[in-house]
Order: sequence, then structure tokens, then C-alpha cells
Amino acid sequence: MMQISMQSVGERIVRVGVRPGDADRPPLLLFNGIGANIELVQPFLDALAGPEVIVFDVPGVGGSPVPALPYRPWTIARLAARLLDKLGHERVDVLGVSWGGALAQQFAFQHSGRCRRLVLAATSPGHIMVPAKPSVLAKMASPRRYKDPEYMYRVAGDLYGGALRGSPALAREHLRHVRWASDYGYYLQLLAAFGWTSLPWLPLLRQRTLVLYGEDDPLVPPVNAKILASLIPDARLVRIDDGHLFLVTSAAKSAQIVGEFLS
Repeated sequence: MMQISMQSVGERIVRVGVRPGDADRPPLLLFNGIGANIELVQPFLDALAGPEVIVFDVPGVGGSPVPALPYRPWTIARLAARLLDKLGHERVDVLGVSWGGALAQQFAFQHSGRCRRLVLAATSPGHIMVPAKPSVLAKMASPRRYKDPEYMYRVAGDLYGGALRGSPALAREHLRHVRWASDYGYYLQLLAAFGWTSLPWLPLLRQRTLVLYGEDDPLVPPVNAKILASLIPDARLVRIDDGHLFLVTSAAKSAQIVGEFLS
């Protein structure tokens, strides 16, 4: 059962979720996607056995207060490190999905001694990437899908691909976990990613790395995963027969692959 609390971390108040797990294993620090609150990864956590999992709403998302000023990936990586200090964890495994993949890469580089293994799911090297089609990017640029269920049902297949192409019920289940905060918080996430790229330092990462991608991912074309895996030393590349949200829509399969990698 996820234990959710509000934590004071430095000058920020952050909504944090901790899923208890095996105390003899490194915890898993999870960085979520854009606009996504803690609860949206619950299907994956339900399927993942073993480690304690730590996930938090970034400032302005879910239950974390909106910050007064914009932030960058390196400031969120620092925030995550301070949160780990408060929770009493020196070293963790790290998983980043989609937008959160940038934070995961940044944390692994910036706090390399604290990251044992790295999992990158449905993500890219940042601003310098192979982009989605303009029609897909236009849908992603707006937070409307999180606030308008009918709109989400209409665009889910085009935006996320995979299982959501033929099953509006899956989109409905996904929306059930949404805890919307503010449009401003969403746009702060978009702004944080603007101009950021990991390409220059990906070859310097030394963590064992697993790169997962959905074969039918309109939002982050699969070639981006192949770029990551080719630049990160000895990274393992795994394809999943689903779309952008495979951690949720193929939770059992995803959790099996991640669990085996982490153990």
C-alpha cells in the first residue's frame, strides 16, 4: 500500500509516495511523466515485486505546491537527492518514464555515486531528439487531456498508441487516477525540458542501464530509445509491444522486465 505524505525538503513542500518493499534491496526512485501525479503509476507498482519505491509529485503537479519560479532538471535532481537524505537512503536504483526520463538521466549523471542502476522508459535524450509528428506534439502541448475525459478518449490512441488505440476503457482507467493541479504547473514542466539535452554526457554514464521503448509510440518515436542505448555504455535495449504508456497498459510485462534487471 502506497504511503503518501507531505514532506518539507529544503525550501519546498513535496507530496511523496513510498511503497514499502524489501529493506535489503536498494529502493527504486521513480520520476514520473509530464502532468502525472503519484497515483498514475499505481498499476506498475502493483505489478512490481521487491524493492521499496519512492515517487513524488514535482512542484506544481498533483499535490505539490506550485513553485514561485521556474525550475530545471538539475534542480529537481538536487531536490530528489535531498529527499533521499531525509528518507535515509544513500543509494538507489532510478527509473524515469517519458518526461521523467530526463530527470532520471540528470540524476544518474549529477549524483552518479547515488544511482546504482538506471531504467529509462519511453523517453529520449531531451530537446535534441527525433520528434513526434506535429499533430501529436500539438495534442501533448496542452494539458486538456487531463481535464476533459471526452477529449482524452478521442486523442488517447493518436497520442499514446499501443493498447490505447483500440480501447477507450483503458484511457478511462488511466484518468481515474489523475489528480490535476494547475495548467501553470504543466507549462513549467514543458519549460523545464526546453533546451535540455543529455547527448554530450550520455557516454559518461557508468550505471548499468536498461532502455525500454514501446514499438507503437507516437509521442517518443522508438529511434530515440535506440539513440540512448547506443550512447550509454553497455546499455540494454528492450522493445515492448505496446505504446507510450506501456508501464501502465502492459504493467505485468514491464514490471517483470524491470524487476529482473534490478535484481
